[in-house]
Amino acid sequence: MPDPSDILSAFQFAPRYDVAVASRRGSGLLQRPENQDNFVVIDFAGQACHLVDGAPRHTSLPGWPAGHGRLAVLDGMGGHGHGREAAEAVAAGLFTIPPCHSAAELGRHLDRLHADLQRHFAFEAGARPGTTLTMLELPEGRAPLLYHVGDSRLYEIGPAGAVPLTVDHVPATAAALAGRIGESAWWRQVHGAHSPQIAQAFILGNAFSNPAQLSDPLFELTPLNLPSWLCTLPDRRALELRDDASYLLASDGFWSCAHPDRFVGRWLELLTGAPDAASKVARLFEEIERAPPDGLHADNLTALLLRPLNGHADETALPDS
Repeated sequence: MPDPSDILSAFQFAPRYDVAVASRRGSGLLQRPENQDNFVVIDFAGQACHLVDGAPRHTSLPGWPAGHGRLAVLDGMGGHGHGREAAEAVAAGLFTIPPCHSAAELGRHLDRLHADLQRHFAFEAGARPGTTLTMLELPEGRAPLLYHVGDSRLYEIGPAGAVPLTVDHVPATAAALAGRIGESAWWRQVHGAHSPQIAQAFILGNAFSNPAQLSDPLFELTPLNLPSWLCTLPDRRALELRDDASYLLASDGFWSCAHPDRFVGRWLELLTGAPDAASKVARLFEEIERAPPDGLHADNLTALLLRPLNGHADETALPDS
């Protein structure tokens, strides 16, 4: 059984949320040489955590407003060089962005960080590094804000099962935007199988604008450019969270296998009954060790779970502002 000591949960998000996170090089014998994933947690007291050289580093953010939080999962692209460094740079950059209260405000700051880091990594010839970025901004008294780039995911795990709340930035999505594939083919290619190819990443740029080459800016998926069957899942939006669900931000090591939908389909039963966020994260890692899905690839694994506390009998809930 994996050692649960690396599951971090001593964060101050009460009375609104319970949060836990863990990040590992891989599962069992399937270990990458280094962990190129990362995560960011900034809690309601301004205490922050991310990975530096693969190990958690805790810091305090002076002046961070009480009751505001930030969560993120990142997956550095090692195939393009400097994957770990790219994810670390973005994670550190998230500590410099002020608390945001709208998806548009958050997007402006992140677009600026993306451009700044492109210039920073331009010193070396060849392909730019990149990283996914899937994050939740948690303004005090307001709905969480989602920002998403790449193929890490946010899942809602509740009565309907494990439901993806993000659209992967992969070639199949580019084909769907262009009208070359329909709904069933997209779901089969994206959630019924796994491919390491990506169509957009933070720092790297995007292949949505011009499939023949990488373009520098990030390409936001919106209701105006997404097909009708995906238009409720834009990259930058406010979220309404269910009290009877948990919310998992994860890197693609958890579905890098032959039939990812089968493994993901076990998550609701797996997490049901776990009393807190740390226990739910532990069960997810234990399951991939105990009964790895068929064809599991060697990949880094990061899971960050947020559990709303409103409506739980053992917690004190704040009134809505």
